[in-house]
Parts: sequence; C-alpha cells; structure tokens
Amino acid sequence: MNFGFSYVGLIYLVMLTIPNLFWTKNQPKDYEQYASKENKVLVILERVGQVLVCCSALIFSDFNIKAWSNWSWWLVASFVLMLLYEIYWLRYFKSEKTMRDFYGSLLGIPVPGATLPIAAFLLLAVYGKNIVLAVSVLILGIGHIGIHLMHLKAISQQNKHQ
Repeated sequence: MNFGFSYVGLIYLVMLTIPNLFWTKNQPKDYEQYASKENKVLVILERVGQVLVCCSALIFSDFNIKAWSNWSWWLVASFVLMLLYEIYWLRYFKSEKTMRDFYGSLLGIPVPGATLPIAAFLLLAVYGKNIVLAVSVLILGIGHIGIHLMHLKAISQQNKHQ
C-alpha cells in the first residue's frame, strides 16, 4: 500500500456524492417513515464505513491508473459499476420518486443505489491491492446494504397488506 493522493478515489467520491446531494432534495415519498426505523447497529456501521471509505479512497495512490495489464480489468469492472450507479440515479430522478422507484432493481441487481457503489469500491480495492479500502468497504456494505434491504423488506410487507 502506498500513501499519496488518489485522483481515481476522488473521481469515485464525486460520482458518489453529486447524485446524493440532489437526492437530499428529491427523496422518495414516505422515505422518513422507513428511515426512522433503521437498525442502530447498521447505522453505526454505515457511518463508520463512510468515513473509512472516503479517507481510504483518497489517501492511497494505489487506485491511480497504472500501465495496462490484465489486472487493469478490475478497474474497468469497477468503473462500469460506477457508471451503472449513475444510470440508476438518472432513472430515479426521472421517475415519480416513490419508494418503489428508489428500490427497484437495475439489470437484476437488488437495491442498486446501495449495492453498485459498494461493489465498485470493493473492486477498486482489489485493483489497488489495498486491504484497508477492502475492509472499509465491507464495514460500509454491511451497514448500507443492510439498511436498504430492511427498507425493501418493509416496503414489500406493506404492499402485501394493501
């Protein structure tokens, strides 16, 4: 692992942050009723993971583009997942912004707003051969994906009762 600024990490964080800033003004209808019931342990894991991932993505130069090799395919796959994440957000922002729109799968990927960036950052960690980012992503993933799967389950149960 090599300390140093990662411009690739910065690009990923910008790709992650911009749609989330727009989301703060475009949350799905009834989102707060689900958010208020989130598992506190998962919320703590999510918050700790967010800080760790942001810091790790920026302070290791391991993620910057290197000479092409077969190992570069990890970065390509990671970036494709980030592009799918952006497509997910475009689809959501063009929708009616319901919970169903927010949690609808993309290409069969469940809770894509949570799953895609976690998978992308995990592949970035593989590309950079960086265990710190990998562990950080796993902590974040347990919290973030866990929370959103709980929301999806609650939505499904509510729809069964209607």
